[in-house]
Amino acid sequence: MTKKLSEARERILNSAHRLFYRDGIRATGIDRIIKEAAVTKVTFYRHFPSKNNLILAFLDFRHRLWINWFEESLRRNINRYGTLPEGLTETLAEWFKSDDFRGCAFINTVSEIGNELPQVMPLIREHKTQMEQIIASFISSEKDEGRMAQKYALLVEGAITTVQRTGNIDDVLSLFQEGMWAFTKFE
Repeated sequence: MTKKLSEARERILNSAHRLFYRDGIRATGIDRIIKEAAVTKVTFYRHFPSKNNLILAFLDFRHRLWINWFEESLRRNINRYGTLPEGLTETLAEWFKSDDFRGCAFINTVSEIGNELPQVMPLIREHKTQMEQIIASFISSEKDEGRMAQKYALLVEGAITTVQRTGNIDDVLSLFQEGMWAFTKFE
């Protein structure tokens, strides 16, 4: 029975992840998730007593997926291209050019429901902090790695929202890389 329950929870979470990220949290109702996950309402509510519980689980799930991908991709691309600016640019290019790119799930969540569900804010802050820490771990200089990582993360955030808004990936990545080199040059 436990295995069946955990499989159902996994299906619910995977369905919610796909639908929340693709269509938005507000636009995705519980009935749609139940249908996509092929579970009953009873099973759904046994795992997630409310949509808010599911939203928090979605953010945790998305964080683990994305942060693991980000660190692995950044490491691979820095090894391939030799520098953090080039490696981070290529990592973002991989993400932006993927078929399912819909911006940052955490930025999107703040925009959609940040004021309505304040419990999301610590999860979002933790996600962004971990992204900065990963970037900082690849800064190999005598400089203040934390401050540089914050600057790079700010560029990442701007690139994400600009690509989402304009769809112009190549121009945004070019500007992003120029910005990273400028920060490196003047530090």
